[in-house]
Amino acid sequence: MTSVQDLIDRLHDEAAQDRDPETTPDVGIIMGSDSDLPVMEGAYEALDDLGFAEQTDFADAPDSRFTYEAYVVSAHRTPALMYAYGETAADRGLDVIIAGAGGKSADLPNMTASIAYPIPVIGVPVQEKSVDSVIGMPTGAPIVAVDAGKSYNAALSAVQLLSRAHPELVERLEAEHEALQGDVAAVSRDLHDLGLDGFRARDEDGD
Repeated sequence: MTSVQDLIDRLHDEAAQDRDPETTPDVGIIMGSDSDLPVMEGAYEALDDLGFAEQTDFADAPDSRFTYEAYVVSAHRTPALMYAYGETAADRGLDVIIAGAGGKSADLPNMTASIAYPIPVIGVPVQEKSVDSVIGMPTGAPIVAVDAGKSYNAALSAVQLLSRAHPELVERLEAEHEALQGDVAAVSRDLHDLGLDGFRARDEDGD
């Protein structure tokens, strides 16, 4: 059975390996509980859409140049693991962390931002009641945050940060944005050309 200490030891071991940054995860996704996964899956989706691959073995990177990893890290139940993740993030090659947490005491994004500084952390409030907790950082301890449930946007922001050093990501972001605009244009055309009843019938047929 895997223990918290096993995971802490793994993180420190990976940090000591001094691997080529091109073979290590660029983005880390962490969440306070697997119950947050339905919300945090949006980050997976965005990164997949932009050509990132999930890296599940630190020593065996996927063929994709850009990758991400994911862990469950509870600020309250496994604080030592949270500290280890934040402390080793830079040495493990991470460039940005997306952290999601729910409840009124959504401390994971904030604490991780303090520990991993200066690596940027993008906080995702999993619930509306988590917003104030996630954005409530004092001056000098910054965190970037998106609205409740918007993990897809958090991942887009993470890739925007990475794109400043990797022009190929700019092209992917632009292509994604153009596709989104195309979707809006198609809906606008159909609503006008088909009329309300025809538009509703289209949606029903699509179901």
